[in-house]
Amino acid sequence: MGLRTPLYDTHVSQGAKIIDFGGWDMPLAFGSQLEEHHAVRRDAGIFDVSHMCVIDLMGARGREFLRFLLANDVGKLTIPGQALYSCMLLPAGGVIDDLIVYYMTESWFRLVVNAGTRHKDLAWIGEHAAAYEVAVRERTDLSMLAVQGPHAIAKTVALLSPPRRAAALQIARFSGAVLDSWFVSRTGYTGEDGFEIMLPAEEAADTWQALKAQGISPAGLGARDTLRLEAGMNLYGNDMDESRHPLESGLAWTVAFDPESREFIGRTALERVRQSSGLALVGLVLEERGVLRKSQQVSAAGEPSADEPRASPAPGEVTSGTFSPTLNRAIALARVPRGIGPQVRVDIRGKPHAARIVKPPFVRNGKALIQI
Repeated sequence: MGLRTPLYDTHVSQGAKIIDFGGWDMPLAFGSQLEEHHAVRRDAGIFDVSHMCVIDLMGARGREFLRFLLANDVGKLTIPGQALYSCMLLPAGGVIDDLIVYYMTESWFRLVVNAGTRHKDLAWIGEHAAAYEVAVRERTDLSMLAVQGPHAIAKTVALLSPPRRAAALQIARFSGAVLDSWFVSRTGYTGEDGFEIMLPAEEAADTWQALKAQGISPAGLGARDTLRLEAGMNLYGNDMDESRHPLESGLAWTVAFDPESREFIGRTALERVRQSSGLALVGLVLEERGVLRKSQQVSAAGEPSADEPRASPAPGEVTSGTFSPTLNRAIALARVPRGIGPQVRVDIRGKPHAARIVKPPFVRNGKALIQI
């Protein structure tokens, strides 16, 4: 038996297919994964993301600490509730984890890190926090729900009292606000607008049911993965990890090299490869029938296929792949040599398939952003 969120019994009672996900018993789908995907793109869906790890950092030197710990610069956060996406790096530049940090007050910052990396993240953060006299608290008392889709905000605020409704409607994108016992942020992992709600664990089941009663469709990890990939969002362990740095993982935009005076863990290593990184994370669209999956080899059009002689291994590989329900086409993220393409081929079960390099995201706010 794996770890379980406070909503586990609710998921089982609603017919969810439960799978192991990084040691957690989580819902893959509540019925049709395809229908759940379309519900989020066209209306609203709700996800249980209580397996994510919420960490509060308390201390007067919290901002100083995070400016050293993270590759992005929390100096950009000036308004309470503002959020920042960043990677946390090893000295050699590899990605320990990607996360979101919220500026709550000058002595309180909140992090949301991945479920599967929680133990190493907590150890790494705690190891470096001591020098800054910053207290690290894992918020195991909280649950987290994600309500996503074009009608997600309207359907969620309908449940709130007038004062909380007014406050929720004022939340800007990539920001959050404390609403009594809830922290509500306008963030997500689907490429749609919506809220992520951190709330007391004992309120999670009733809130889930209330949101469902508003016509918001329960959705599982299957739809969450196809939605995030359509949105061109990285998945830790697939598209980046400790062996890969942000500059070859499509995350150069998350590394704040300015100001030059700011030292952060991994900066020296990234400076060395800043102008010479030979790999890039790109989007792929399959031009013919087939399914794109992690670890499939990607080569320039005209190079030998997997069953033909070659002088060297294929130059690239798929890091995340899926069938896109919105585009009705197989799509992927792939790490390839810079300058390859735009026409490439992907080895699928020993046979070359034509594909095209595109710039992610593929879909955002329900609309295709690439030519099909």
